[in-house]
Amino acid sequence: MKHLPLHFLLFPLALIVAGCLATPVERTGGMGSVTATNTNLQAVAAAAQSIFPNYGYTQGPANFPDWIAFDKRAGLFGQAMWGSYGEPQTLRVRVTMRQVPGSGDIRLVPSVFTVTSAGEAGFEDARPLMGLWSGEFGPILRQISAQASGAGPGL
Repeated sequence: MKHLPLHFLLFPLALIVAGCLATPVERTGGMGSVTATNTNLQAVAAAAQSIFPNYGYTQGPANFPDWIAFDKRAGLFGQAMWGSYGEPQTLRVRVTMRQVPGSGDIRLVPSVFTVTSAGEAGFEDARPLMGLWSGEFGPILRQISAQASGAGPGL
């Protein structure tokens, strides 16, 4: 019993890999990701622009149709964690919109950044935060999905 046979060690690894390969594409995207069904990019963007302000976010930069972003001033905790030399910190949520192949569905994938000098061209410094922060936006993205789902194909 000193040495476990190699197949006992490889079996759990094979299960993990098989599970990852068997995940349907509409459920991929990481923490906080949501799928809006039977919709289009314009409907998703309009829903996001109407829901994020309810949580104190303003429209940030965008690279439509790939992604849109929303900004919010960091609170005292965020300022203490990421701020330096009195520079105000901004929390930026980038929502990437990915078409699910072979369907009318769009996958919404959040990415979270802390931004110094937000909105100042040439001086903005965005640092990505770990994936755990992205999970915080799942409830907001579910609201966006509920509002945008069923809009049908776009123009």
